[in-house]
Amino acid sequence: MNWEKLTSPEFKRIVEEVQVCIIAFGVLERHGNHLPLGTDYLNGHKLCTRASEIEPSVVFPPFYFGQIFEARCFPGTIAINSKLLYDLVLNVFEEVHRNGFKKIILYNAHGGNDSFLKYVAQCQLEKDYPYQVYLFNPHTVERSNFYKEVCDTSLHGHACECETSISLYNHKELVKMDTIDEEPFVPQKKLSHINNLFTGLSWYSNYPTHYVGDAKVATIDKGKRLFEYDAKQLASFIKQVKNDKVLKGLSNEFHLKTTH
Repeated sequence: MNWEKLTSPEFKRIVEEVQVCIIAFGVLERHGNHLPLGTDYLNGHKLCTRASEIEPSVVFPPFYFGQIFEARCFPGTIAINSKLLYDLVLNVFEEVHRNGFKKIILYNAHGGNDSFLKYVAQCQLEKDYPYQVYLFNPHTVERSNFYKEVCDTSLHGHACECETSISLYNHKELVKMDTIDEEPFVPQKKLSHINNLFTGLSWYSNYPTHYVGDAKVATIDKGKRLFEYDAKQLASFIKQVKNDKVLKGLSNEFHLKTTH
């Protein structure tokens, strides 16, 4: 169920029934030459909507503010000040809770949000919040094996075969297959001379065009299979969160100890 499509009376009733809200975190950024700037939030929000059809829950309206400083050099990117972004996310959590939700699921639809959202989740220990945050981790061995089974290429990560296939399935009219580069794009490894390195430019040093792999082999059928697999996994997670009675108790125990 989409928050923005409900009437106020419907919203009040549904909150009491499901008690769980999902927020899909995407961004606005370049996705090669062929995918729209909103690819992450468009696909992420649609996936959460599909999962909520399988396991009833409320999906927050499209959220396209996230950590994306690494793409500021491309037209169309919106990168929010880091402190403002953190405060904004916490403010959103507070408003979600004020509207009746005690459990908030975070779904990350953009790789560049990984560290940021983990930090947001970790900072929930700063004080005793009246709601619990659950960050979904989809990266399992089983999922990796399924993606390998469906896809024809092995190099993925951004505007690649799998992301392009999912985009074709979700919004074919926005995908421009005729603009995909003829040659696959592989990591440039411009910082490979420094072992064990991570910098803010690590991604850019490998993928300066924000395109990875070979998207020419993407198809709607592949996208449907990948999308439905991910939706079922997220729906299973939603059900577990709805049934969870442990995290709140652990939170109470932890914060009681911090005050003594």
